[in-house]
Amino acid sequence: MTTGPVLLDDRPAVLRVATYNIHKGVQGLGPTRRLEIHNLGLAIETLDADIVCLQEVRSLNRREADHFSGWPKLPQAEYLAPEGYESVYCTNAITKHGEHGNALLSRWPIIGHRHEDMSDHRFEQRGLLHVEVQIAGVSVHVIVVHFGLMPASRVRQTDQLKRYIAREIPLQAPVVVAGDFNDWGTRVRRLLHMDSLEVFEGPRTLTYPSRFPVAQLDHIYARGMQPLSLAVPRGRVWSRMSDHLPLIAEFQLAAS
Repeated sequence: MTTGPVLLDDRPAVLRVATYNIHKGVQGLGPTRRLEIHNLGLAIETLDADIVCLQEVRSLNRREADHFSGWPKLPQAEYLAPEGYESVYCTNAITKHGEHGNALLSRWPIIGHRHEDMSDHRFEQRGLLHVEVQIAGVSVHVIVVHFGLMPASRVRQTDQLKRYIAREIPLQAPVVVAGDFNDWGTRVRRLLHMDSLEVFEGPRTLTYPSRFPVAQLDHIYARGMQPLSLAVPRGRVWSRMSDHLPLIAEFQLAAS
């Protein structure tokens, strides 16, 4: 059972944020493919995060629905939302059999959202999901991203992200940017740090591949909040559900 956030002077003492690439709820290849969406639902609840940022989320996929007898009738974002949470989903990619994109699950009320196309070339459909969440009277802007596989694309998408934040989010508003940045080095991190987003790193935060993680492709950045901790859950259960491990960060909201 999830517990509500602790309040201090009418605002949360700690804001817990998770990001997770769920690999469309399916693992394996060919005849060994297995449906993991039900396990993912239980796992996301155990994260006990106030905000969960998800990538590679399917709204529908007719082929997989026909293949797996247990395929949920609800879109994956709605299915994965723990009881009492709101969900937002926006499509990044339209495929022959369906679509997939980014999603956000929130324990706190969602007061608005929008989507921006971040596709850099015709072979990769990418997007940005921007959700405004009302947290104990404070508007927190959360951006969920999934960057491209090509280094040059990631640089251009980083520039687009920075322009978007400057254009759409008030300068003093708290901001969280989370997702799969597909960056095996530090270039994206350095570019974002130049735009006053905190480079929030901690020990043992490798997230990919889930069975034997050697890189941190998943990141959580923030502005206007004090970072407290960063962690990655470990164990055989987590390594089976997706090719990524989830990343969990905790923040202290700054007093207004």
